[in-house]
Amino acid sequence: MDAVRLILASRRALAGGADAGEMMAEVWQAQALAQAIGSRLAVSGPPELRGEALGLTELAGRGCGVLDPPELDPGDLRAAQLTELDDARETLLCLGGLLGEVGISLVGMASAAADETTYWQCMEAIDAADESRDRVLEMLRKLAARAAMVPEDVQDSPSGV
Repeated sequence: MDAVRLILASRRALAGGADAGEMMAEVWQAQALAQAIGSRLAVSGPPELRGEALGLTELAGRGCGVLDPPELDPGDLRAAQLTELDDARETLLCLGGLLGEVGISLVGMASAAADETTYWQCMEAIDAADESRDRVLEMLRKLAARAAMVPEDVQDSPSGV
């Protein structure tokens, strides 16, 4: 499935989370999706994005690692459904929005945490989401710089990413 569609599905699921357990599962799903997108860009994305994309993969992986993994059927893991990443810029714009929403959700969960373990999990996941979003913004800056240097007739040709 296309990366943008998966990101939009994650945003809807995150917004619709009813309780803390569902919200934590959606945060984990979003981080796993960011990790998968970073990995895809690191391997086959524009060359100038590969270093930042690898960093995104590592940071989003840390975001997953600090949270308890949800019990999901393999077919429910959105990151595993990623098959297409057609437009790197659009994907990164959507991913940046998702990671911002993840951070906001985590702040709310940390504020309402009933125990210290959950609070600290949220705090560490907030850091990972924020740093991941910083990587996404840096990749967007690099894409904008590349677009500014490339003549318009070349920009309109298919990029294959």
